Amino acid sequence: MIVSYRLDDGTLEEVSTDDLSAIEASVIESATGLDWDDVDGALRLQQPTAMRAVLWVFRKRLQPTLRFSEFDLPGWKRRTKARLEYPEIRDMVESLKKNPEATDEVVEQMTRHMRNMAHDEADVDRAFQELAPKAPATATPSAPEPVLSPDAASETSSTTTGL
Repeated sequence: MIVSYRLDDGTLEEVSTDDLSAIEASVIESATGLDWDDVDGALRLQQPTAMRAVLWVFRKRLQPTLRFSEFDLPGWKRRTKARLEYPEIRDMVESLKKNPEATDEVVEQMTRHMRNMAHDEADVDRAFQELAPKAPATATPSAPEPVLSPDAASETSSTTTGL
């Protein structure tokens, strides 16, 4: 997930949960009281504590003494977002394609949801294209080998002595 926060000066701070270390992920779990899967779900639901915790951990890299209880995101509702990255979108599309109960309507709804949540909408189309069934490769017939008559074969295999 990409978590972003627009600062007062308009600068956009963006961080990716893919860039977290295992220790940082554990710190987020401790700060929020959630297991990582629940943190991921909370990010998808735009829950402020999860988004705040992710941004806080990245800020701690520059300010090691920064405490979670003191870290705030003014205007968080308008200025903070969590968005899906390509690997997450690809996983969602792959699961959708494998689900035999996924009707065209369900696929359409999920596609709209992924576009709405995507950091880059084009990633949704890219995932569907990459996971589309490949057309079977048709073998291109090779040119037939020339068939030589027995006489022609002996003529081409004899050596000339020039006599």
